[in-house]
Amino acid sequence: MIRALYTAATGMNAQDTNVATISNNIANVNSTGYKKSRAEFQDLLYQNLKLVGTLSPNGNQIPTGSQLGLGTKLGAVAKIYTQGDFVKTENQLDMAISGKGFFQIAQPDGTIGYSRAGSFKINSTGLIVTAAGLPMEPAITIPQDSLTISIDETGNISVLQPGSVAPAVLGTIQLATFQNNAGLQALGNNNFAQTDASGPATIGNPNSGDRGKLQQGFLEMSNVSVVEEMVNLISAQRAYETNSRTVQTADEMLQTANNMKR
Repeated sequence: MIRALYTAATGMNAQDTNVATISNNIANVNSTGYKKSRAEFQDLLYQNLKLVGTLSPNGNQIPTGSQLGLGTKLGAVAKIYTQGDFVKTENQLDMAISGKGFFQIAQPDGTIGYSRAGSFKINSTGLIVTAAGLPMEPAITIPQDSLTISIDETGNISVLQPGSVAPAVLGTIQLATFQNNAGLQALGNNNFAQTDASGPATIGNPNSGDRGKLQQGFLEMSNVSVVEEMVNLISAQRAYETNSRTVQTADEMLQTANNMKR
């Protein structure tokens, strides 16, 4: 019965983490380029009361053993990198990646971050930056007198300036891909960092290799499904209640055992 108390407690802790993960998904349902998370759990060690294959007193082999599990633990909180829905914005600096790839964002510490959020702006010097003011890498500066900004599927940025009859190409946006997207570390502000688990970034032009193409005037929204998260939330809540009921049952059994001498 004491074992049951601790085992049920691990289940309650697991569902508490599950609810926290689901809550973060729901909170970011409107975050541009957000990728939902999923809590994954593993069973703990087992106590072997009788080993499989041991011999009975009459010399026969026992086909099954006796194992008691000790509960569950958090295995991982994994990001799910499925494509989010596209929303048309008509903003010249809004971009969505149709397929694989990440925008490269220069971080304050000099490292490169990676993002699926394509809601870019122009700062006071003309640099293309994120909503947090972090510049895109490679840096591209938009002239102040630009009349229109055009971005094609391969990442070429062109502007039309007064007195010109043809657009001038300013540069090319490059995308990064990784062998293991799940190995990226979330930094907040819609940015991810490369890790040993993700593998090194492979840089190239959009719409080349396995990199997706750019869609100007669109944004990729969060891939969170509110209906799916609500179902997961109800399931987690019921699992938590069931584990708490197990604690209550074990407590009642202990109380019965304590009252036997009365």
